Amino acid sequence: MKKAIIAMSGGVDSSVAAYFMKEKGFECIGATMKLYDNEDIGISTEKTCCSLSDIEDARAVCRKLGMPYYVFNFKEEFEEKVIDKFIKTYEEGATPNPCIDCNRYLKFEKLMQRMTELGFDYVVTGHYADIEEKNGRFLLKKGRDLSKDQSYVLYSLTQEQLSHTLFPLGRYSKDEIRAIAEKEGFLNAKKHDSQDICFVPDGDYAKFIEEHLGKTYKKGNFVDKNGNILGEHSGIIRYTIGQRKGLGIALGEPAYVCEKNIEENTVVLGSNEDLMSSKLEAADFNWIYEKPSEKIKCSAKTRYNMTEQPCEAYVEGNRVFVEFEKPQRAVTKGQAVVLYDGDYVIGGGTII
Repeated sequence: MKKAIIAMSGGVDSSVAAYFMKEKGFECIGATMKLYDNEDIGISTEKTCCSLSDIEDARAVCRKLGMPYYVFNFKEEFEEKVIDKFIKTYEEGATPNPCIDCNRYLKFEKLMQRMTELGFDYVVTGHYADIEEKNGRFLLKKGRDLSKDQSYVLYSLTQEQLSHTLFPLGRYSKDEIRAIAEKEGFLNAKKHDSQDICFVPDGDYAKFIEEHLGKTYKKGNFVDKNGNILGEHSGIIRYTIGQRKGLGIALGEPAYVCEKNIEENTVVLGSNEDLMSSKLEAADFNWIYEKPSEKIKCSAKTRYNMTEQPCEAYVEGNRVFVEFEKPQRAVTKGQAVVLYDGDYVIGGGTII
């Protein structure tokens, strides 16, 4: 009998993933990754994933399914691999995507390591994505429900990891999953999806960073692309590329954050047209297909919530270059670019 660790967040998706694996005859255990204490991130409420209430929800589902349930303490790894990197990326003027790092270093590294130690065969998650085996290779594919597709945040999976991962929700819609949860009497059938970064539930990244480090960031100048001073900003980590709201400056016309200069502590403002670019460069690239030896035609996403756009991509040294057919808005350093061939993920990396 094949054995699977089900990554349980306390939400409806991972709960139904566990149900599917039990129905398929797998020997299963449920596991929640304990990533932080609420006091560590400066909150006292329990409204994020992996909080005490989520652990109790996951435990209740496992009890209902007759599955053993465990909580694995990965707080140290999460602090180092996700939170520290999140802060460092903001301080360097880029915009991080901590959910990608959590998948990469926690779910599919630490949890898979625990899978091996326990003698299990698979890690199972509630992601809306699919894995297909073809000619001895494992391919990462979009989920059927494109409104929920999560292939973008999974681009870092290696062939070894893909061979030991199952995404049982990949061919279902969210509505179908909720209906199954309700039919099975799961207490979290109508539970809302978590929208925010788990350790910054109020969305105030700058406040989190300042409180976590016990420091503040100096004010500086807003400037135009010619270096003319337009006003004063309240700390460079408070701004992201493409931002329009919350600038606290009135120029008589719409202004957007176009660039951040860490050395000079300036934030460059410009028009929407100034945000458009046709090219990008990426590093730390993971190829799910073979690394191409020549320029390829494909499509790419530079943000989670966007439709992929036609482009060409090629490798030069340890960098990947992407050239879009049409200019793209607010391509942002620190975010991921993910390449697609139709429904299949070719690979992805970090925009630099």
